[in-house]
Amino acid sequence: MLTLGIDSSTQSCKAVVVDSETGVVAWSAAVNYGKDLPQFGCPDGFLPNADARVRRADPRMWIEALDLVLERLQATGCPMGEIAAVGGDAQQHAQVYLSAAGIAGLASGNCDESWFARRESPIWMDSSTSAECARLDAEFGARLREETGSPAIERFAASQVMKFKDEEPDAYASTARIHLLSSFLASYLAGAEMPIDTGDGAGMNLMNLKTLEWHRDICDFISPDLVGKLPQIAAPGDGKRGALSPRFAKFGLKPGIPVAPFTGDNPASLVGCGAWEPGCAVISLGTSDTFFAAMAGFKTDPDGFGHVFGNPMGGFMSLSCIKNGSLARERVKRELGVDWEFFDKTAFELTAGSTADPRPCAFPFFEEEITPKHPATGIEANFDWDAAAPEVKIRAVVEGQVRNMRERTRWIGDFKKVFVTGGASKSAGIRGVIADVFGCEVKTLEVTDSAAVGGAVLAASAAG
Repeated sequence: MLTLGIDSSTQSCKAVVVDSETGVVAWSAAVNYGKDLPQFGCPDGFLPNADARVRRADPRMWIEALDLVLERLQATGCPMGEIAAVGGDAQQHAQVYLSAAGIAGLASGNCDESWFARRESPIWMDSSTSAECARLDAEFGARLREETGSPAIERFAASQVMKFKDEEPDAYASTARIHLLSSFLASYLAGAEMPIDTGDGAGMNLMNLKTLEWHRDICDFISPDLVGKLPQIAAPGDGKRGALSPRFAKFGLKPGIPVAPFTGDNPASLVGCGAWEPGCAVISLGTSDTFFAAMAGFKTDPDGFGHVFGNPMGGFMSLSCIKNGSLARERVKRELGVDWEFFDKTAFELTAGSTADPRPCAFPFFEEEITPKHPATGIEANFDWDAAAPEVKIRAVVEGQVRNMRERTRWIGDFKKVFVTGGASKSAGIRGVIADVFGCEVKTLEVTDSAAVGGAVLAASAAG
């Protein structure tokens, strides 16, 4: 059975067709927003703004990209008519504010400006709602984290909707539905409104994860009519799915095949990496280092650093993001004047078997850190940094980063296996430190486009 997974990320839209029996990606296509759709003025996936905290995009761009990626997929020779179901994901936290005309227009698919009560959609990079977050924290305090899975976060929908309502009350009043990008794209494919899933919906500060329903107290605090403007919620296994609109027959797809509720990119990656069961974690060593893992039941991080989302395959997952990741390691390498061979391999060979107590640890606070919250103070170490050899500094930085990650995720439990992905996962030295600190098997994950693959897996589940 062939299933189609679509990933609408910050800068691109990707489509993969997976053979569900073998798990092989048989066909793929991609669209880059800046290169392929320059008319929308989002060269890096968002509209330029003089205020660096404001990060928004033209929602029409996401629709154009979806159509174009299907056209390109068809051009690869993919047997589109044999695809049995569609699933997918989108960048978490991006929101789409539809007018009544937009809801009605889903049936025809003729997207234009009249669809949108808010012409610019806030995306995950937006941090312009600190004042609104402070209001939410003052009103609900620990309840936010304990009941929605996260403290008040600038990029989450609760603070974004609050700011929009206060600053543009007429536009808010004309908003008929507030979708996440994931549920909006699924609705576009189905030609009718689709629900928000618990994976992406948890990243809104609006969903009560104890009941998997909209949090009435929070929604009413923002606006008494907010719940009526939100889509339904689709919990895993509840049977909510759509049917592909006839308009997509022009791409060779069979009308009426199942459309699974879309999820967020991180929950989709959990599925695409094959780590949706508790006891297995994924560490993505990228620009930021990201840790995510399935959880046996709902609980929250007592320190408030780990976010809790729904697991698209059932249950819950936690995600923690450490801002000083690969870019910090690159800066250390550059300042020490060493190459990658030395940083990834030689430094760890030279420091193997060290019995230093305490172990040399350093953390590079080059950027303001979020896990834990810490100002940009440069290198902080438990030894004489200036006097140490380069290999000691390198191992100490990696040790510090990994130990910080383990401490911030200890509340989840222990792990039998950790998958590592991203560019730095190629380093045997870094993998070795992860294995030592987490005390379990560490394997390199070679899955590319894991979010899109996760969408295809969800499509297979919808196909039955």
